[in-house]
Amino acid sequence: MKILLASQSPRRKELLSSLGFDFEVVKIDCEEILPDHIKIENAASYLSELKADAFRNLEKDEVLITADTVVAIDDQILGKPLDEGDSKQMLKKLSGKTHQVFTGITIKTISKTFTETDVADVEFEHISDDEIDFYTKNYKPFDKAGSYGIQEWLGMAKIKKMNGSFYTIMGLPTHLVYKILNKI
Repeated sequence: MKILLASQSPRRKELLSSLGFDFEVVKIDCEEILPDHIKIENAASYLSELKADAFRNLEKDEVLITADTVVAIDDQILGKPLDEGDSKQMLKKLSGKTHQVFTGITIKTISKTFTETDVADVEFEHISDDEIDFYTKNYKPFDKAGSYGIQEWLGMAKIKKMNGSFYTIMGLPTHLVYKILNKI
């Protein structure tokens, strides 16, 4: 079985490697646009399936893994920030509140497709403007949904409580990936 990981995320590469799987990283060109009125809880799995469907036809021994992470608060999806100002606004919105992180995965073979979503609740303590400035300047979280990485300074210093998988928040629900790959 040849595993193909369609992600440029260093975090996803690290997590899949830590699970003990050998894999090849592949690139998928796919415009990630959500349909209007999609339910927030379906957005991450929709995007992971969209990526999987955009990949070339698989060979008999290949398994493709795609994933997408969505951060949501107050019935609004926070994607990747457009710029530093957008990043700071997202962090202000998350400050002192609980939000949800949804990570959808799609694992596809030549004959089957498995798609699942995992969700975790994350509660931040109050994040001051100075702390937001420090974080955005030093960690540049512009490639992350919700504009933060749980494994970085902000996650270590300001997460008060979480309910769910740390790895789902990091961008790959490893327990689901392991379960499905073992099934295959």
